[in-house]
Amino acid sequence: MIRSFGLAAAFAAVILATGQPARAADEELVQAQAGTWLLAPESGAKGCRLTFETGKTAGGYTISGADACATALPALAKAAAWNFTDDGSLTITDATQKVLVRLQEEEGSPWESEGADPMWLLPALGDVDHVPTAATLSGTWQVRHPDGKAICDVTLTSETDKDGTSKMSPGSDCPANIADLKLSLWATEGFGLVLMGGDGSSLSFDMQPDGSFKTSDEEEGDPMLLVRKQGG
Repeated sequence: MIRSFGLAAAFAAVILATGQPARAADEELVQAQAGTWLLAPESGAKGCRLTFETGKTAGGYTISGADACATALPALAKAAAWNFTDDGSLTITDATQKVLVRLQEEEGSPWESEGADPMWLLPALGDVDHVPTAATLSGTWQVRHPDGKAICDVTLTSETDKDGTSKMSPGSDCPANIADLKLSLWATEGFGLVLMGGDGSSLSFDMQPDGSFKTSDEEEGDPMLLVRKQGG
């Protein structure tokens, strides 16, 4: 899964480590958040990219590229500024400083908006314009070595358990390092995908620009790829 040391948590860590007042960490946090981001509905609908800049403007820091949101997320076409709030939220506002979207970040998870139709705020990934969902990822996938050599197949299904978590099954030919995890469930979060076993074991992947997945940096052992099988 996409794991990141939350900016709110990072902010607190800087204060504890340096003993400096809050304003001393502002520039570092702004620089860390600057860049091009994809804001996309969790439903899998198309989103749009916004570039968070470090120049100051009314309401916070400047945003560019908002015009590209006119079709997918029309309200965001008016985005003019982004900023952090005192409670650790991140807001995107228009030129009048009206809040267009407010997002929260829990440690280890992406920024997520409030409201009935939540959205993820994720670092832009190639030309990807939406987040994966259970419906779009269901099917047969092949676990491979980075050099392309096949390891075994896994099947992701849209069927869920009593808690609403999607089910999966590894192939009978999966080696011990995968079979011993007893993987039976899977879930997505932003550009992250995690395969889970009933005993708390898991295997986490991060989406790549081509739609495949690579084991997250936090995973131990040799890296592996998860690639959709043709016709799967």
